[in-house]
Amino acid sequence: MDKYRVLLVEDDVEISEMLKNYLSTENYEVVCAYDGEEACSKFFASQFHLVLLDLMIPKINGMDVMQRIRRDSYVPIIILSAKDSESDKTLGLGLGADDYVTKPFSVVEVLARMKAALRRTQLYDNRPAPLPEILKAGELVMNLSDYTLAKNGNIVDLTAKEFEILKLLLQNPKKVYTKEQIYSLVWNDAYYGDENAVNVHISRLRNKIEGDSRNPRYVLTVWGIGYKMGDV
Repeated sequence: MDKYRVLLVEDDVEISEMLKNYLSTENYEVVCAYDGEEACSKFFASQFHLVLLDLMIPKINGMDVMQRIRRDSYVPIIILSAKDSESDKTLGLGLGADDYVTKPFSVVEVLARMKAALRRTQLYDNRPAPLPEILKAGELVMNLSDYTLAKNGNIVDLTAKEFEILKLLLQNPKKVYTKEQIYSLVWNDAYYGDENAVNVHISRLRNKIEGDSRNPRYVLTVWGIGYKMGDV
């Protein structure tokens, strides 16, 4: 592959041009969009390896753009935002973002985050197909060949991270995983004490697969240690 194609969604022309020029010197092909409608149009009209997404954009906001992308794609999404509150970060990660960079940022930091996300994707894509192809627990049926999850025969929409967390637990139903282990195995990256990312994804996963997320049957908390698969 000669170049990675990046969709840069940023309504600030100065920031957009700065990032595009810098990334171009690093051998990335950058396609710019300046509002949510343009972002969706360009994303679904072509193929991209990564999306850099500002949240505060016109016409369709960044969160809605991300949700539309996540309906059809697991492409890495890195949020670029002046919103730095924990609630905004939690919401962004929960809706499917792979990383969150707060403005003002350095282009060097953005590039480093991009390389990490693309490296994880490459490792993920090159991984041989695991066996068995079907994993089952109670009402859940996970198909590893087409990366789908069904509950009682109905497809459950999961983000890439949610799917990987559940797959990890399903493949090792007797094992208790710490948050550090989950982060390292699912994110394929070093753990720096960021429990929030794991907590958010576990919470979102429970909301999707549990009958009562406050009394889970599938993803159980082992207090003081981490998480395990329920005996269902």
